Amino acid sequence: MLEIEIDGKKAQVPDGSTVMDAAQQVGVYIPHFCYHKKLSIAANCRMCLVQVEKAPKPLPACATPVTNGMKVFTHSELAVKAQKGVMEFLLINHPLDCPICDQGGECQLQDMSVGYGPMQSRYTEEKRVVFHKNVGPLISMEEMSRCIHCTRCVRFGQEIAGVMELGMANRNMHSEITTFVGRTVDSELSGNMIDLCPVGALTSKPFRYTARSWELQRRKSVSPHDSVGANLVIQVKHDDVMRVLPRENEDVNECWISDKERFAYQALNSDQRLLKPMVKQGGEWREVEWNVALDYVAHGLKDVSREHGGDALAALASPSSTTEELYLLRKLMAGLGSSNTDFRPRQSDFSADGKRAGTPWLGLRLNEIKDLDGALVVGSFLRKDHPLIAQRLRQAAKKFTKVSLLTVAADDQLINLHACKLVAPSELALALAAVVKAAAELKGLPVPADLAAVRVDEIARSIAASLVDGEKRAIFLGNVVEQSRDATQIQALANQLAEITKASVGFLGSAANVVGGYAAGAASNGANAVTMFSQPRKAYVLFGVEPEYDHADPQLALAALERAALVVAVSSFKNDLALKYADVVLPLAPFTETAGTFVNIEGRVQSFNGVVRSRGDARPGWKILRVLGNVLNLDGFGYNTSEEVRDEILGAGAEFIAGLSNGLTGVTVTLPAERPVNGPLQRIADVPIHFADAIARRAPALQQTADSAVPIARANAATLASAGVNCGDMVRIKQGEAAVLMAAKLDPGVPDRCVRVAAAHASTATLGAMFGDIFMERA
Repeated sequence: MLEIEIDGKKAQVPDGSTVMDAAQQVGVYIPHFCYHKKLSIAANCRMCLVQVEKAPKPLPACATPVTNGMKVFTHSELAVKAQKGVMEFLLINHPLDCPICDQGGECQLQDMSVGYGPMQSRYTEEKRVVFHKNVGPLISMEEMSRCIHCTRCVRFGQEIAGVMELGMANRNMHSEITTFVGRTVDSELSGNMIDLCPVGALTSKPFRYTARSWELQRRKSVSPHDSVGANLVIQVKHDDVMRVLPRENEDVNECWISDKERFAYQALNSDQRLLKPMVKQGGEWREVEWNVALDYVAHGLKDVSREHGGDALAALASPSSTTEELYLLRKLMAGLGSSNTDFRPRQSDFSADGKRAGTPWLGLRLNEIKDLDGALVVGSFLRKDHPLIAQRLRQAAKKFTKVSLLTVAADDQLINLHACKLVAPSELALALAAVVKAAAELKGLPVPADLAAVRVDEIARSIAASLVDGEKRAIFLGNVVEQSRDATQIQALANQLAEITKASVGFLGSAANVVGGYAAGAASNGANAVTMFSQPRKAYVLFGVEPEYDHADPQLALAALERAALVVAVSSFKNDLALKYADVVLPLAPFTETAGTFVNIEGRVQSFNGVVRSRGDARPGWKILRVLGNVLNLDGFGYNTSEEVRDEILGAGAEFIAGLSNGLTGVTVTLPAERPVNGPLQRIADVPIHFADAIARRAPALQQTADSAVPIARANAATLASAGVNCGDMVRIKQGEAAVLMAAKLDPGVPDRCVRVAAAHASTATLGAMFGDIFMERA
């Protein structure tokens, strides 16, 4: 430890600390622009100049290492004179447009100019002008004349997002931040550049000129968009959500959020919101009052239960529903005699149900990822499925963590990978089995009898070696594994590998509240999310879920829904397809208009309150289910608050839920047979990041990004040639009874005998299983 004195305050800091680090430790503020605790040191704004004893001139605090016995003065005459000199230079070319600047009121330059700026400028020459640039639908670079060249945005792209999309061109007064040859900024984390910009050069294009910072009320919330449960600050004006920003929590999302979490709020204020209960009568929809709609639903469900038994009822919920909603939905169905409730619409293998040792989870805390020596990610479109987890792995890989991938699509994860193996979805279990066998051989342990015939290649040995070395290792199972028909086998193999290597095993999690769904008991004891449609029921309750986009086999789900006697859709949005098969639609309040609890993938319990009033007649889901339970005269629906429901499920004051385990009992590893070379093609169905949930699907700015392009059929050269298709041809994609037309594209990152066709999009909603057989021919 080193001793330092700053403005008379003494402190001890670790070796390698800078003066800025020490000042923050003792609570001394040093003005700065380019410095940020998560970014590398640039030392190019010079605003943090301080006086150091015996130094001949002021030194930048962010780049000056502490030496033992150092004395620093941050407010001495020399330091303040230097800081004011820097501020005068910064303001020379800065436009005086604070009254119209979107950053007005929360601009660091504006704030510091009050304390360090001159009363008048000595600069009389014309100010420079930097022309605006169009970098996409999310970030506005309309006023780049304001840029002070702190390069925070450039360093963020290189170091956090993993891709250098912005850079500085030219020199001295002609320097400007720009993209490469007019490209757009397409990173899934790009919106964080807006937060990092200390002036009004980079601003939010959707939020631009809609409100002033001092008009907004700031309220805490939790993201419903992925399994991390990022902490949010939601800014509100007149009961409208105007902006979403990250709330710093080092243990969860650090100080970052993805673009989906930042910009999806637009859907909450859109004209697609469902605002009144509606009932279909004589084939025509009409708006009704809540009591009429709930009576209709109650009578319909009771009639089906009485005439056909409780097993004729089924309920499917979104895994982004709150824990309270999932618990009450299960309780409601149980009161009607049905055990057919599920919240895993994209899952297709349920053979692990009843064999789990506990609630599946990440296997370690999110803030422990940085300490891993080795990590294996199996079956994940990592950057798009889990941007914040990918970011943590990216930082870990820069240090000493060996990150490996078993993947069904060789997308660039922007991570310095130790090893990567590309396989078809049907071969994922075999590829993992090869790693298990290689690890057993490296450790000198007996190879499991089931894996004796498995072929081991050099990639498998390299991955196994990365998991054998070091003290802390982890195996992460991604969304593709959860959605695979071999999900249980892959999990069993991962457990075998973990036993050999002493690694942890965990799921990355497909949605915001997967762990909470298990804790609420909403994983089906009866018909699961597939069998409730493959063996059609008389009545369905769809809670916050749109099966045509969210189900593992939309074709199967739609066929069952169209034949049902009663379909109740509880949704926040109008959906044209749902209006065809539903009989009642009830307006559901989204996460910003309700109180509830999400349990993130590490088992962390995070409760939140509504930040605005419900729009129209929309109501919180837990209240809809509570009142419906009362109308049905069911016991145990006398709750007054969502907290009462939460405490009944999780207990009062729980920070993490109990019973987390990825163990399996009674599962025998049976490897799938290799697919025949001349058999049908296999579909690879990724869920594009901005189509993953109902809110993101309806956010206009997100739907204009590169990630929201209309799906195309992507295959490698050999697969295209075998189908007689050239890149750019229109092709007919067939699954079951449905066929769709789309363009073909050459993609060497797709395995042989596979075609990548995205799910969760209107153009592919009629197709079948996400990883099923598929047929492609020239149109």
